[in-house]
Amino acid sequence: MTIRVVIADDQALVRAGFSVLVNSAPDLMVVGEASNGADAVTVVAHTSPDVVLMDVRMPTLDGIAATRLITQDPGDRGARVLILTTFDLDEYVFDALRAGASGFLLKDTPPESLLEAIRVIAAGDALLAPRVTRRLIAAFAQRRAPSGAEVPLHTLTAREREVLIALAHGASNAEIGEELHMSLATVKTHVSRVLSKLDARDRTQLVVLAYQSGLVEPG
Repeated sequence: MTIRVVIADDQALVRAGFSVLVNSAPDLMVVGEASNGADAVTVVAHTSPDVVLMDVRMPTLDGIAATRLITQDPGDRGARVLILTTFDLDEYVFDALRAGASGFLLKDTPPESLLEAIRVIAAGDALLAPRVTRRLIAAFAQRRAPSGAEVPLHTLTAREREVLIALAHGASNAEIGEELHMSLATVKTHVSRVLSKLDARDRTQLVVLAYQSGLVEPG
């Protein structure tokens, strides 16, 4: 199956470079481009991509606001947003994930790593640039879900809580299975149930919810 990609960046040369790179992969295809956040929302609605490469700083509407509109639109629920920026700032990361982004990478990421990131995001997994992850976790510890938006952890079984905690610590399915003595199929089932019960888009959002709820603390 070909992964459909939309590229949103206010610099034409950057869009062109990403477009050439993405189209060079046999399993990826660029289906649209946008030079600002408002256009990105429109292009996504018209092209129904699997992944959106989204810049943060853009005119008319920034990438964070555009991400929020895309992820909150029922018609675009299949589109996952991968934030790409030159700015390694914690606030951008937190705001992007709160807006519904599925991942965050810096623009100096090697080409092959970016292509693999698109595949990871399309598959529904979480992805964060390693050098921002630790500070991101520390930031989550200082913030909780806003009043009236409490995380419904009471809906989870004890086993599902264990899986969520492992996910929040960055464990892969294989690592969770080894830690909790479960088969890979059983881990996937538990992850799917946690996603459904917490109404989360993907594993990245589960990490956000785990820290915001206080279920997991840094350190």
